Amino acid sequence: MRAIVTGGAGFIGSNLVDALLDRGDEVLVVDNLSTGREANLEDALGRGASLHRVDIRDGSEVGQLVERERPEVIFHLAAQIDVRKSVADPAFDARTNVEGTVNLLEAARAAGVRRFVNTSSGGAMYGAQEQLPTPEDASPAPMAPYGASKACADLYCGLFERLYGMSVASLRYANVYGERQDPLGEAGVIAIFCGRLLAGERPTIFGSGEQTRDYVYVGDVVAANLAAGDGDARGGFNVGTGRETTVLELVDIFNRIGGEGSFEPEFAPARLGELERSWIDVTRAREELGWSARVDLEDGMRRTLDWTRTAAASVG
Repeated sequence: MRAIVTGGAGFIGSNLVDALLDRGDEVLVVDNLSTGREANLEDALGRGASLHRVDIRDGSEVGQLVERERPEVIFHLAAQIDVRKSVADPAFDARTNVEGTVNLLEAARAAGVRRFVNTSSGGAMYGAQEQLPTPEDASPAPMAPYGASKACADLYCGLFERLYGMSVASLRYANVYGERQDPLGEAGVIAIFCGRLLAGERPTIFGSGEQTRDYVYVGDVVAANLAAGDGDARGGFNVGTGRETTVLELVDIFNRIGGEGSFEPEFAPARLGELERSWIDVTRAREELGWSARVDLEDGMRRTLDWTRTAAASVG
């Protein structure tokens, strides 16, 4: 199979690129390297993947690339993912996440691409919901422009399916963690805690620590993308574990797997707008994509910590 992976130099995208190459697919990476890292592709480029430094906001360049390369599947993972930046500059967030997605959908339509797999966000898109775990038919109630832009892009995916008959699936991720997630800056809590533990620092918990999320391992997210790319099931699909975990439970796991010393948290005031509980119903992905998360949270966290330790040692 010939595939384009947008955002392929990023955390999830580069793991997907590796998996596609492992099964013998031809892979073209589209990434402007604004947040993605070419180092994440070092092995992939040596195995035949190609990197195209294209900004998805440039509709003309995106259209020319897709027309020229004629992929069978586009996996769209490129995005503006910083929630704080989306609040500070919502127009920039929308240009990347909404206009960028529309540019790719239009390019795929014009070139006759067989399958389009979009990346969306379950937690950020759904926001605070009464129904937990939250199913795909819940009305979006985002708490930040990032969630709103992801919901809007998701709607455009449905529009292109209805208007043009395109085969489109939109994967709505829970909180993804795993190898290659940056422990600095706007990263997931597990990556941040890995960095703190290895630096001998205490983790910071905002609020009580009883707030919950659905934490899904990156390898399972990659498997969901492969299942969606190979199939023809259409619409939105939640990609998570269907289980909620508190931040305090994460700290307990780190104390079990972290080795020497204790990993005692320090508490800070709760952050404005943070959800108290969030996890998603994954029934539809299991029934229509044949996919379920396989990696246990403690096992996945151990793998992530081991990778972070190795990466830190190679830099230091």
